[in-house]
Amino acid sequence: MTVSEIMVKMVKYSKGNLHDINHFMKVYAYAKTIAECEKVADDEQRIIEIAAIIHDIACPLCREKYGNTNGKLQEKEGAVLAEEFLKGTGLSNEMVNRIIFLVAHHHTFQEVDGIDYQILLEADYLVNADESGYQEANIRNVIDCVFKTSSGKMLLQSVYGIAEGNR
Repeated sequence: MTVSEIMVKMVKYSKGNLHDINHFMKVYAYAKTIAECEKVADDEQRIIEIAAIIHDIACPLCREKYGNTNGKLQEKEGAVLAEEFLKGTGLSNEMVNRIIFLVAHHHTFQEVDGIDYQILLEADYLVNADESGYQEANIRNVIDCVFKTSSGKMLLQSVYGIAEGNR
């Protein structure tokens, strides 16, 4: 399947939940942009884009099962759902395993083991900061402590109007 076909599959999977659809569409756009600007390899680009599309696949289940979409619960429930979702997509086992890993760790900011992981964290944070109304102090701290890519830092600073010298 192409990335676009996986996108359509995820939209259908979301059953009209506009918040979820809009969220993963925005995370996908940021992830794709950061990855392209960072000039990642083609396989990494594909992994990043697909992981961005399905990173919150567990949100509907978490709402039903726990009454919330806490990040750690998403990670706990997401791996199995991602594995099932990716069956029949024609992706290599290696690619599927990496995407599942990213889905199962997209709220874990320690021990980031690759550019794909880093970009997914940054893209998701860019969207969550807006959707959750993060305070400027939080955003400034994250620029220094979490963001590693130059493209992600530039986007975060530009989107939230934070001058580099004023951190």
